[in-house]
Amino acid sequence: MKYEFAMVALAGLASARDVSKYWNKLGKREVPQEHSHEAILRAAAAALQLNNPLEIGDSVFGLLGAAAAAKGAPNVDNLDCLQQIIADQAFSNAKAAGDLEGQINAILFRALEKNTASVGLASVDCNEAAINPEIASIKQHQDPASAEAAGNADIEINVAISLASIGADPLLALQTATFAPGEIGDPTAAGNTCNDADDAVGCILSLNLSVPAVSEAQIQAAVAGNAGAAAGAAAAGAGAAADAAACNAAAPAASAGAASAGAASAGAATAATATVNVQSFAGNIGGAAPPVISSASERPFEVNGATFLNIGAAIQRSCAVQKNACANAANSGAVDGGTAQCDTQEAACLAASQAKRRARRGAVVTRQAALDFGSCGSPAIQFAVGLDGRKEASFQSANNADFNHGSALNIKIIADFTCQRLESSCQADEAAIAACQAGAAAAANASGQAAADAFNAALGV
Repeated sequence: MKYEFAMVALAGLASARDVSKYWNKLGKREVPQEHSHEAILRAAAAALQLNNPLEIGDSVFGLLGAAAAAKGAPNVDNLDCLQQIIADQAFSNAKAAGDLEGQINAILFRALEKNTASVGLASVDCNEAAINPEIASIKQHQDPASAEAAGNADIEINVAISLASIGADPLLALQTATFAPGEIGDPTAAGNTCNDADDAVGCILSLNLSVPAVSEAQIQAAVAGNAGAAAGAAAAGAGAAADAAACNAAAPAASAGAASAGAASAGAATAATATVNVQSFAGNIGGAAPPVISSASERPFEVNGATFLNIGAAIQRSCAVQKNACANAANSGAVDGGTAQCDTQEAACLAASQAKRRARRGAVVTRQAALDFGSCGSPAIQFAVGLDGRKEASFQSANNADFNHGSALNIKIIADFTCQRLESSCQADEAAIAACQAGAAAAANASGQAAADAFNAALGV
């Protein structure tokens, strides 16, 4: 693989801030590597500072664990999402300024691997939707020695697609790649990393330590294949938007019918190219859920330009995008009733997809019997006092052997982690993954034991 470091990743160096005043806040950490992609880090920081309403100290805090990150982002409540928040704000700032290089580096920054406490330990995924779809389609790389590293190839492909969508070189996605896997149990917790704040290019590239999960040819093929799918999705989305405008002026029953007609129209429009919209949900608060285009391609499901191997993940993205649009409409006053209805709609969206797939398979068994959790045992969540030594009641997996995560006051953190493990490490079937997603959405509308009961009921545990 040949690498020529693209000059766009050096954007913002001239205006880079003096970061020395922040380093003394970080303290001693295991597995230091936050400066491995220094040029991207600096460029993202420069774009962030154009408008920084949360007063985040520096982009580097987005690549640290929650405890260290809190020192540089005291106004951010959900520190698991700090990297996404920084990337999202930086992208918005660069877009408003007409700065393509800033947008590129915001996308690249979102995909960088975060520090964790040991070799093989994955970082926690953000459980919120980004504002910009170019950022929302991307997650951070995971420790290459972890089970979750199997998703790093998807991350690099999604970065490439996002870059292509703004007219940038999709091969820049290779610059977000992480290191070769370290040794599990390494007492130094160092792995195969580097960390040099003085290397303006990035030591992972300067020292030739980068190990991409995909090749240039795979990126080019994915972007080329996605161009056709994106065009079909855009056409279907335009039809859905027109339906949405008509629906908002009609009665609820008419709205459901119009949205259903829009979905049927989208499916018919793509039939000629052997693709079909498998998103059947007709809810339309704040707009219709974007189409989920199914085809015979290597990555057979597509939502707004992002491609997926698993229908459950694609449906989840479609429902999440709709929820985000609903929340924006509610917060702006375009839709009455507040944002709670958006959570309810998302749960219904996930449940509708699950019910349709079960009906198609002719399932006549109980939910518990139908779900296959793969190599893992029960994914049940408990709500109790004393978990992790807490004095207050909190949520935690009842099966720490397969779902090892600390307790949390917000069930969404545990539920999203459980769903992610079911799909990656456990290799659960699609029905189990969809049920977990529906359970997570249902739990978000409840609190305390009722939230845990809602999640567990969805999975039949």
